[in-house]
Order: sequence, then structure tokens, then C-alpha cells
Amino acid sequence: MRIACSLGSLLSIDEVLQCSEIISKTNMDTVWVPETWGMENFSMLGAVSAKTEKQKIGSSIINIFSRSPSTVAMGAATVDTLSNGRIILGLGTSSMPIVESFHGYRFEKPLQRMKEYVEIIRLALLGKQVDYDGEIFKLNNFTLLIKPLRNEIPIYLAAINQQMVDLAWSVGDGVIFYLRPLNEMKQTISKMQSKKQIDVTCQIITCVSEDSEEAIERAKKTVAFYISVGEIYREFLAKNGFQNETSDIFEEFKKSGLKSNHKLVTDSMLQSLSISGTSEECKKQLTNFVNVGIDQPILQFNPIGDTMNSFKLFKKTFLDE
Repeated sequence: MRIACSLGSLLSIDEVLQCSEIISKTNMDTVWVPETWGMENFSMLGAVSAKTEKQKIGSSIINIFSRSPSTVAMGAATVDTLSNGRIILGLGTSSMPIVESFHGYRFEKPLQRMKEYVEIIRLALLGKQVDYDGEIFKLNNFTLLIKPLRNEIPIYLAAINQQMVDLAWSVGDGVIFYLRPLNEMKQTISKMQSKKQIDVTCQIITCVSEDSEEAIERAKKTVAFYISVGEIYREFLAKNGFQNETSDIFEEFKKSGLKSNHKLVTDSMLQSLSISGTSEECKKQLTNFVNVGIDQPILQFNPIGDTMNSFKLFKKTFLDE
């Protein structure tokens, strides 16, 4: 099993690097580093690559509205050189509030934008002049000044709704899922993989503690946060088996914020969307995700208490032989 880890935005820069150094001594397949509105992704990917030798380094995800495709091609080529050919480029659309409020762009035509974005990056990495006449992007005479280490860097697309899922299987080397119910994910993976085989990854909220209830509460808070602030996740989950739960969680969020709405996350929702509990409980739950057809589970490390002590338990649970 190719296990990967996501070192998320809850960690400091130093903690990400410390965890990466620990991972470098394991057989973990990939270290994924997210980008929200804190750490800049390519800087962190370069720093993580210096702390590891054999693990692949993934962006999860770079949103396609905050940078031009040419800039992303430059960043990918740079980090791929620094890491000796280990980068995986994860791309996503992010969401309207982040794109419009934090970056000042209009959240328009995300599907077409993603299609053109991937095409331009692939052309640029060939090391030749790019002249591109798209619906959104028009480039003239763009050529990378550095010679890319690889002419083809794997590109994975973060996908929620079916149109983006279709695009991921059409133009991507892999797909990144998040907060998808197990039953729905099994059906989607089976249907899509029967048409064309790509690498299927899923980032999974993961909370490990010697106190099972403590881990469960931590996972519930994370699930409740995404349902509360992420309209796209809330709508998707409502359409796929959790309409009452998402409605209750969101209504409570509007009344009292994130103070107590995690208590409305049901056991069935938690079991379908996350891994939480003691080490033994978490190991068993991981198999549920692998069995739906995920090629690479990406365990989203959510620290409980002291970050480094929590990560040592995480490592012992999933990575120690």
C-alpha cells in the first residue's frame, strides 16, 4: 500500500519540516503540502524536498486562480529540479470566497480554466516556445529559461463535482478526493477507472490518540469546520447521504459558530469521512478506504496536544513496521 501524508495548515513551518525529516526515514510514498492562506506552497515544497530523499513531494493543492499557468510551470520545474524529479503537481479550483475575497479575482469558468491551465503547463514543461490561444489564456512567445529536469511532471486534479471528476480522468495523471462518502467514492472510482486508469488518491482527515474519544472529538471538529465554511463540501455531502446532518451542522454554525456544532457530526458520517481513534482502531479504519479503490490514501495529520508527540504516535500507527 502506498501511504501518503498531508502536513497541513495547522502546523507551523518548523513543524512541517520536522515532520518531513521524520518521514524521510520511513517508507512513506509521498509528502503532500497544502496551501490555504498561510504557507506559500512552492517555498514549502522546496524546503520539504531538502529534508527528504526518496519521498515524492506533492502540492495539495495549488489553486488555479492565484497564479498564472506560466508561473506554476516555473514553480513546478524549479521544485522538480531541487528534488531531483520528485514533485507531483496537485491543482484545484479552490472556492469562490477564497478566490474572490482573498485574491481579488472573479471565480469564473473554473472547468475551462483548469483545462487550459493543464494544457499550458504541459506545453511549457516541454521546454519549447508556447503560443497559446485559449478562451481564457492567450500566451505568446513564452519559454522557460531553465531546462526542466523532466518534460512530463505528474499532474493531479482535486475534484468534487462530476464535471471536474470527468476532467481529472480526461487530462490528469491522478485525482485528489476529499470528504467523499465511502459508498459514493467506491461507485465513482469503479465507474471512472473502468474507462481509464489513473492514480486515485484521497486526503483523509486522520486523528490518532491513545484516548479514542479525544481523537473522535478532534475529527468531528475538523469535519464540522469544512461543512460549516465550505459550501461545495456541504452541498456535495447533502446530495450524497448526509442531507439532514449537513443541514443541522450548518444551522448550528449560523447560530453559535464552531463552538459546539461538531457534536452534530454523526458516527456514520465520521466513519465514512475520516479516520479517528486509537492506533489499532485507525489501522482498521484505513482498510475501509483502501477497499473502495483508493490507490494512495493521503492521511491528513491533525495534531492532538503537542504536535511532535502527536506525530510520533501517528508515525508509529501507520509507518512503523
